[in-house]
Amino acid sequence: MSEAIGVVGLGYVGLALTLGLARKFEKVVGYDKNPRRVEELANGMDSNGEYLRDELSNSRAHFTAELESLRDCSFIIIGVPTPVDRNNKPDLEPLRSASMNVGKVLSAGTVVVYESTVYPGVTEEFCGPILESQSGLKSGKDFFLGYSPERINPGDKQRTLDKIVKIISAQDTATLSRLEKVYGEVIEAGLYKASSIQVAEAAKVIENTQRDLNIALMNELAIIFDRMNLDTREVIDAAASKWNFANFRPGLVGGHCIGVDPYYLTSKAEQLGYIPQVILAGRRINDDMGVFVAQRLVKAMAQAGLQLLGARVGVLGLAFKENVSDARNSRVPSLVSELETFGIEVLLHDPLVDPQVAREEYDLELRKWEELDRLQALVLCVSHEFYTSLPITKLISGVNSGGVIADVKAVIDPREIPDSFKFWRL
Repeated sequence: MSEAIGVVGLGYVGLALTLGLARKFEKVVGYDKNPRRVEELANGMDSNGEYLRDELSNSRAHFTAELESLRDCSFIIIGVPTPVDRNNKPDLEPLRSASMNVGKVLSAGTVVVYESTVYPGVTEEFCGPILESQSGLKSGKDFFLGYSPERINPGDKQRTLDKIVKIISAQDTATLSRLEKVYGEVIEAGLYKASSIQVAEAAKVIENTQRDLNIALMNELAIIFDRMNLDTREVIDAAASKWNFANFRPGLVGGHCIGVDPYYLTSKAEQLGYIPQVILAGRRINDDMGVFVAQRLVKAMAQAGLQLLGARVGVLGLAFKENVSDARNSRVPSLVSELETFGIEVLLHDPLVDPQVAREEYDLELRKWEELDRLQALVLCVSHEFYTSLPITKLISGVNSGGVIADVKAVIDPREIPDSFKFWRL
């Protein structure tokens, strides 16, 4: 059958799917409850910076904030955020809201596929009943559930949607076949058929948990090696000469995936009476790295004989990763806050993050590049191409002679730093 496809949620995940599917299917509706988001996409603009005007304008996808536009869709994909609350517990409100909306326009025979990261059981035990209550239809009889976890990597122009193997799962073989036909049209890398929806849900949540823990290990090693006066980058480079060494690097872990998803797994484990040890320890280490970097910078400034009170320190980058404008769950605000406890004036810069987002989400003011002058120290937190493409003389031009240069991402060649500066990297 020829599917009429609806995609709910037009963030990183939903927009990539909408554009990819619209290249293969005649009817693709991209729905978002935010009219402003829909309007900018319809006008060829993507505030996330993932797609150019031509890619949006030339797509035959229909962007809309009208829920009724989904009523005629036979295949609906839901890709909304799954954040955590202030207590690091799963916040399923976006999923609940999206499921309620879809349930209102759900037609018999429709397949509803969830792509959001969740703990095992959410699709069938939480989302399915909501769809049933809103539609009056029966799951597995009148409509059908599927789960295909997103693997979008924001800012990555090489590993795009079509080049990443995609897991698919469904509540029965006939529905799985429909998922295979739809996703198979756009995923060149191939599909992996999970044996059940819960297996697919679990697979997704451990992908980012594993990465979070690997980075946490490197962060802890960086703290240890710092006390030993060893350069962590040099140690890792040496260890990486062995074929089976997992070559992860230390850094600030934020964003809507790696710093969030492990809590979905640990929360479910706690419901079942088990308190995870390793996973939560890794989360604590990564959450505290902003403070560690700030304290290490302060130590370096003191060793350089710089006065802390009233010192001007430039902080480069607020986004959760390089070359994206997304600052969700960034660890940089904790770094800034810690520096300010020492009476330091922090000048924060990011070429991609919306200044309004910085103010509303973190109560932080982004400075213009030209304002980063007369600095006693500079810390590179996010390796945006804007920074890494600059000659080192330009990058550190605002730092006074005798100042401190700190490189969280270890992307600066220490040999390029003049002897008149003190250099430290994570």
